[in-house]
Amino acid sequence: MKFALVAAMAVMAIAGSSQAQQGPTSQALPAAGETTFVQAGRLLADPESGIVLRDKTLVIVGNRVTEIRDGFVGEGHVVDLRDSFVLPGLIDSHVHLTSQQSPSGRLDAVTRDSADSAIIGAGFARRTLMAGFTTVADLGGNNDAVFALRDGIRRGDVVGPRVIAAGSSVSIHGGHGDVNGYTDDIMHLLSPESVCSGADDCMRAVRLQVRAGADIIKITATGGVLSNTAAGLAQQFTDAELAAIVEVAHRMGRQVTAHAHGADGINAFLEAGGDSIEHGTYLDDESIRLFRSHRAYLVPTLLAGDFVARVASGPDNFFTPAQTAKALEVGPKMVDMARRAHDGGVMIAFGTDSGVSAHGDNAQEFALLVRAGLSPLEAIQAATNVAAAHLQISGEAGRIAVGMPADIVAVEGDPLTDVTRLEHMAFVMKGGVVYREE
Repeated sequence: MKFALVAAMAVMAIAGSSQAQQGPTSQALPAAGETTFVQAGRLLADPESGIVLRDKTLVIVGNRVTEIRDGFVGEGHVVDLRDSFVLPGLIDSHVHLTSQQSPSGRLDAVTRDSADSAIIGAGFARRTLMAGFTTVADLGGNNDAVFALRDGIRRGDVVGPRVIAAGSSVSIHGGHGDVNGYTDDIMHLLSPESVCSGADDCMRAVRLQVRAGADIIKITATGGVLSNTAAGLAQQFTDAELAAIVEVAHRMGRQVTAHAHGADGINAFLEAGGDSIEHGTYLDDESIRLFRSHRAYLVPTLLAGDFVARVASGPDNFFTPAQTAKALEVGPKMVDMARRAHDGGVMIAFGTDSGVSAHGDNAQEFALLVRAGLSPLEAIQAATNVAAAHLQISGEAGRIAVGMPADIVAVEGDPLTDVTRLEHMAFVMKGGVVYREE
């Protein structure tokens, strides 16, 4: 009852405040047959090709692109982006919409419930969309909160990006993804059903997540920086557990992605047939070989590494001693890791782990990818066509084409020469609806 009442209040509050946040917006769904003409001065419609078109008009009927015309045409509802650089809505393959790191984080875990998390997530979802990210994968959070948020956005009750949701991570008892650092009775209450020990029990956990509504299965194959335990960053699941998880998830039509820092956990998960790795800090030459042979994706989350290193080394560090030690160890290594992966031909999909860093700052990842050796175009591809392929949504996201949803963003300047232009989004359209226009 509490969840239903609070969620309803959240929808009304978000609708009422739409004009007060981050520029003018329109939340009305496009009427059937309504036509919008988006005039684009420069258009990177298909980032995979790298071809920038000039002086084009996107014809949008309802929520989809129906034509791409030469020149600036149209009458009635015309969006003038003739002086802008237009590209597909961006994709962040790793976020946590229902939370954000802060000094009160450990207390929040025992004072907020799933309804609180859903409301908080609604605000972060809107902030993410306004930053130009029209699709995200939410990889780890309370099932009730995350799935309700995803479904509310899908219905149009809440403003936010399209969400591919994992819900609770499948984790080992006592490991990263379980609850650590509280009294035994608190940890017993907070530990999710997706925590498991043994191959059979881990198959149960995967099946429960699918039953609960997970679009994708996220596991924690190694220790993690922000778990409040000095358990290291190496492999935590056994090989048998990893094999069981991947097998049962694939049997139920779900991809499996793994949080993994240590090379042993990365390699064991890829050997088990896992689909992608989040973070990848200590990947080695064998990891690169396995990525390529299994055609798996790396989501390097460089912004998370940069953020935790800055917090841990700063005067206002709010991490626990265990978290601080791991943040100082891992954070500075991640850009070099991504450079080695890129040089080795690993497919890199854009993902930030936002919720560790602040929601809405997602585009800061682009500059870090460029620092790791990607060209600006490759960084944009990582957040468009590559991320769409990684999440198996190439028919719905990652490019602007006839028949595709009208997910369109625009910036001033040229992000192919200065990728930081993507940090200053001037226009956001999702599904034919304009949410930001400056």
